Amino acid sequence: MHVVVTGALVENGAVLLVHRRPTKRAYPDVWDLPGGQVEAGESELQALAREMHEELGVHIVAESVSRLGVLHAGSGEDAVHVGVWQIGDWVGSPTNRAPDEHDDIAWVGISELGGLPLVHGVLAAMVRSLPEFECARRHSDVTDRNQDDRGTKADCRGCAGTDSSSIRWD
Repeated sequence: MHVVVTGALVENGAVLLVHRRPTKRAYPDVWDLPGGQVEAGESELQALAREMHEELGVHIVAESVSRLGVLHAGSGEDAVHVGVWQIGDWVGSPTNRAPDEHDDIAWVGISELGGLPLVHGVLAAMVRSLPEFECARRHSDVTDRNQDDRGTKADCRGCAGTDSSSIRWD
């Protein structure tokens, strides 16, 4: 199983996304939250801090970080556990410091999420659950939260599923 962390940096009503290069073996040519694999001996929070610095050049303020949710996808050797974290505060201005992994980064408003090819369609629902987007969420059309464009099943907070391809909200 691969253990991965991603971080949602939110500023001025937008979330920072990275675009995965079309040449990437896993999830090519889609938008995602920045992050990466947890290395041996690292906690998810340590990996998150390392990945945000390596990919974006920012230092996260650990006290401002909280877990947004967990996504499980795939099975066997291809199984992936993705810890999704909200980062409330950071030091530095995000820039693409991993051009071999990402060919673009962008601040994306909540209303634009549904129109982008996302690594997991449920990513939009997870971002919409952030307190910063409470008002916008109530006034926007919400895409289908039960299935993403790759067929990954997701459940809402109240119905958190337990199968290997569901999203669990912590």
